[in-house]
Amino acid sequence: MIHVLLALAGLALTAPVPARAADSAQSAGSTPAAPVSAEAEDAMSQSAATTRVADWIAASGDNGSLPYIIIDKAEASLFLFDATGKAIGKVPVLIGVAVGDDATPGIGSKNLAEIGPAEKTTPAGRFLAKYGLAAGKQKVLWVDYATSVALHPIPKGASPKERRRQRMLSPTADDNRITFGCVNVPMAFYGKSVRPLFQKKGGYVYILPDTKPLEAVFPALWAQPGVNGSAPR
Repeated sequence: MIHVLLALAGLALTAPVPARAADSAQSAGSTPAAPVSAEAEDAMSQSAATTRVADWIAASGDNGSLPYIIIDKAEASLFLFDATGKAIGKVPVLIGVAVGDDATPGIGSKNLAEIGPAEKTTPAGRFLAKYGLAAGKQKVLWVDYATSVALHPIPKGASPKERRRQRMLSPTADDNRITFGCVNVPMAFYGKSVRPLFQKKGGYVYILPDTKPLEAVFPALWAQPGVNGSAPR
């Protein structure tokens, strides 16, 4: 099964966050709030699409009292929230080589050598992610086991030629497409933040589309105010 091989290679480990700053009202004579630094704002900055999805989840409770992740493929960024919707952090990620929003039918049963360049996509959608066993009896966070898509750190066995760590640390998202479809995250963030939140009951992962309109992937957004002014992604 591809999910076993991918877990070992970590390339796609796939075979089988709304940051809301509270506006505090200031009464006359009260001490003004300290200005937010540019670094702090950038640390949790998010695209309009991420904000729309985050606002919808918070307003509707779509996460069902579970922690959740929003992955913006265009920005190669991951936003993590706890079960209450509190923003935990934002980190860069590595995603599938190919631009696309759908997994190839049957890809979960293919060998790595059988997967073509156009099939190395990180599918868009809403996924109930849970921990499960992969190759070597290691537990991984399976985003979509059927198509072998998982979320995990950069694997130790990744080829140095792929320069995954350098790609993840680069200032732009232009070079963050390198996996077979899995989502690679920084190891420290995965161990200290993702695993503690998801290891017990799992949680939801919302992956924004590359080419499809946002509403095509998350239909509930059609009813969200301001939809007419949004640009399809």
